[in-house]
Amino acid sequence: MFSKTNLISTLVGAVWSYVGGYLLWSMLGSSLFAGHEGTATGLWKETPDQVHNIIAGVIMAFAFSTIYSKLSNSEHSISNGATYGLLVGLFVGFGERWYDFAFANMMDMTGTIINGILNLVFYCILGILTSMVYNKVKSA
Repeated sequence: MFSKTNLISTLVGAVWSYVGGYLLWSMLGSSLFAGHEGTATGLWKETPDQVHNIIAGVIMAFAFSTIYSKLSNSEHSISNGATYGLLVGLFVGFGERWYDFAFANMMDMTGTIINGILNLVFYCILGILTSMVYNKVKSA
């Protein structure tokens, strides 16, 4: 669980979590989400708490990498990583976020679908990066 490969993968995943999250949700998503927010007021912070953002990214990347290592059967191809990322993106983006749509006024249906698609892209890239780290570090 705390192998060299898993820790390097966690670091790479945490960096992608921070940078990719910014690129996908802040830069690309802000224009896509315009007009699709729910009726909840004051839901989003004007300035995100960067320390907790980084902590969350490290925790998520560690869990993602650890589960990947248990499920990959020592075959660390890009297609395996992308498939794993796609499944996690489906779980989070369209599973968990659909619960948000059902129980909270965070976004309308269009915003929920956009968020789901962004999650699919985010986790597919994370899966590819994770598989690349596992492939390179294990073979080194």
